[in-house]
Amino acid sequence: MYLSSKMSDTRRRVKLYVLNDERQWDDRGTGHVSSCLVERLNGMCLLVCSETDGSILLESKIQPDTAYQKQQETLIVWSENDNYDLALSFQERAGCDDIWEIICQVQGKDPSVDITQDVVDESEEDRFEELPEAATPIELPPCEISKLEEITELFCSALQSPIKREKLAIAIEKENYIRKLIELFCICEDLENTESLHYLYEIMKNTILLNKTSLLEILFSDELIYDVVGCLEHDPSATDCRRHREYLNSKANFHEVIPITNTNLLNKIHQTYRVQYIQDVILPTPSVFEENMLSTLSSFVFFNKVDIVDMIQDDEKFLPELFAQLISESTENQRRRDLVLFLKEFCCFAQNSQNREGFFKTLSSLGILPALEVVLGMDDSEVRQAAIDIFSLVVGFNASMVREFIMHEGSASEDDVLLINLVIEQMICDTDPDLGSALQLMNILKMLLDPENMMATGVQKTEKTEFLTFFYKHCMHVLTAPLLANTIDDKPSKDDYQTSQLLSLILELLTFAVEHHTYHIKNYIINKDLLRRILVVLRSSHHFLVLCAVRFFRKVVAMRDDFYNRYIVKGNLFEPLVSLFNVNRSKYNLLNSALIELFEFIRIEGIKMLLTHIVEKHGEELKDVDYVATFKGLSVKYEQFMDRINTRPNLDNLRHASILQNTRFRRDARDLDEEEELWFDQDEDGEDSEAVVPVVDSAFRSAKICGDVIDEVEDTGRIIGNKKENQLLNRTEPLNASNGRPDTPLRPSTGNNPNKRAAPSARPSSPIPVSSNTSTTSPAIKKLGGADTELANNIGGSAEAKKVSPASVSEMKANSVAKQGGLVGLVDYPDEDSDEDEDTDDHPPLKRVRLI
Repeated sequence: MYLSSKMSDTRRRVKLYVLNDERQWDDRGTGHVSSCLVERLNGMCLLVCSETDGSILLESKIQPDTAYQKQQETLIVWSENDNYDLALSFQERAGCDDIWEIICQVQGKDPSVDITQDVVDESEEDRFEELPEAATPIELPPCEISKLEEITELFCSALQSPIKREKLAIAIEKENYIRKLIELFCICEDLENTESLHYLYEIMKNTILLNKTSLLEILFSDELIYDVVGCLEHDPSATDCRRHREYLNSKANFHEVIPITNTNLLNKIHQTYRVQYIQDVILPTPSVFEENMLSTLSSFVFFNKVDIVDMIQDDEKFLPELFAQLISESTENQRRRDLVLFLKEFCCFAQNSQNREGFFKTLSSLGILPALEVVLGMDDSEVRQAAIDIFSLVVGFNASMVREFIMHEGSASEDDVLLINLVIEQMICDTDPDLGSALQLMNILKMLLDPENMMATGVQKTEKTEFLTFFYKHCMHVLTAPLLANTIDDKPSKDDYQTSQLLSLILELLTFAVEHHTYHIKNYIINKDLLRRILVVLRSSHHFLVLCAVRFFRKVVAMRDDFYNRYIVKGNLFEPLVSLFNVNRSKYNLLNSALIELFEFIRIEGIKMLLTHIVEKHGEELKDVDYVATFKGLSVKYEQFMDRINTRPNLDNLRHASILQNTRFRRDARDLDEEEELWFDQDEDGEDSEAVVPVVDSAFRSAKICGDVIDEVEDTGRIIGNKKENQLLNRTEPLNASNGRPDTPLRPSTGNNPNKRAAPSARPSSPIPVSSNTSTTSPAIKKLGGADTELANNIGGSAEAKKVSPASVSEMKANSVAKQGGLVGLVDYPDEDSDEDEDTDDHPPLKRVRLI
């Protein structure tokens, strides 16, 4: 393989386009094109390598029978594999000429032609080989009124054959036939010769369908385009004459929001508008057979738009002046409206620009995001929608740039003036009954919050952590405000259609966050008791909203996270779902299926804590459901768990042996990753930050059967509290007299007397952090009440820290178990006002002891 030119040659810089199913050109990247001999393909190939990473964008063998077309001096277009159309747009004309000569050399063609082949199928080719006139050029009839019928028949017949189409196009261009037809049109229109005007309509339409770039350039020149539109006004199938010229001349007003001094740019804008009008309005909807004949027309419009974008960017004054007026307080609303609408159309044109990356960087440097903040606050709904469209294009191209702007803005602004909060407010306040703009904004927020589309660099994890921490601290309360305000009582306070639509969008975003944001959303849900509030919407009269709530709950369960599971069990959050199922169980609908699938997932995955809770708490009311095997399966699995616990060896002896033999900590998919460890272990600044005591409740067996034999009760002793490592590292505990193994180190919370020794653990295998500030009871303990509070106060609530003997601890535990039946760990999450960005201590984090 050899390269015919250096990749750094700017003449060979190209943009690769592929024609999609909707007959629109898709941008496949920018690179450098070369010709090379590929032994694997046994021939010369066109090779396009990306200018960003050097990857191969295109490897196309130059086939001897493929028709290549050269268009507009900088385009080469061809088809591969039937309807697979490709185009190379060159930065310089010289590079296009170089590649065109190579293609013609391989095919043995003259480089002066604009098309190398006539594409025909085999049967058609055989048929033409038998006709001697196939080799002769087409002779056009004289351009006279009496010959119009003959001319029309000739043009219609030529469309059936690619060979005839090419020869007819050559003859039209050679004889300057279009200008002669236009002169004839003016005569017929003056004479009001309707029949002749109908013939001229067919002739002009078929001339466009010849799909020849050189003919389109003649038809759409400033000198002839209005007369071409005039010919197309006389459609014989129309009941009356369409006045397209009148519309283009008087009703289609050109708004020059910023003075354009470049005459070529001005003419290109006018031409593009008129050609697009011909394509979209005047020409009839193409048939299946005519659709491919308009590809050149689509390409003509497309590359005109690319030229417009390039010329505007080259103007040093145009864009700076536009943005200066856009953000100026002295700019009138009507003028600002025109500026925004122009900017929207300009961005749409630039979507397929060869230098799209440079385009959006230019807009960013000129201040497009601050300008959008100004525009989003306007009362004009059309202007706001245009701003949303522009913002969507910017985020879709470079979400990291927008994130960086948002965080930089947040360091110097209040929460209510942040761009992202303004976007959320626009979503919440959308007045459209169908919430069209709100849906678009929700998708924009998804792109911004999706860790998967962050820059794939070494700072990806930092960007993810910093932005998500910023969002949950400054923006999440704005997003959830409508949900929390509407779920204060036991049923939604507002249940109209529009409110329900909005809540469904918010729930979709929260469901997305549960899947992608791990500990950020987990901390927020448990701190705000958000899941309980979401379950209130199960009482909505709108089934789509109820299904959104069920979907959110299902996503939480699918995470298989012990923190979530304890939160669900402790809050008895299955009760509203079971109640909804009982009301809906006789109905064969989507809601019924969604609820059954939730319980089936828990059964199949064997989520023991939830399964045990469901059977013990709701087994009686679900046992008679026999039209599916799900609930009987839950009971069977629960009994299997109970049998394993009842038949295993003495748990205390097994714990003792396990500790002596194996002190390692198991790491599996449910463990926290390093980033999450840092999140939960960091100190909090809130005054109410206190350690939390695992408390006794009715789910003792739920906690005991969460692992295999020894590990069945794994992870339920994980405690999150404020750590003081300088105390913990210097402390050693005596061996426990009851079983001969060391007590677990305790994590004291922030208190007034840091030197006071904390009480020993109430249970050797369950670390119980005890606040050294003994005059204050943890808020989490206060919520529990009953025996839970009694146990907590007995352990750590006295005026002086007392050393509790193992016997007294066992007695207290036994009394509490007798009252409430079991033990469950409760996690005290940081207060929402705490500083989430506080650096962790220099000491390595201590391992959290699991319950054995």
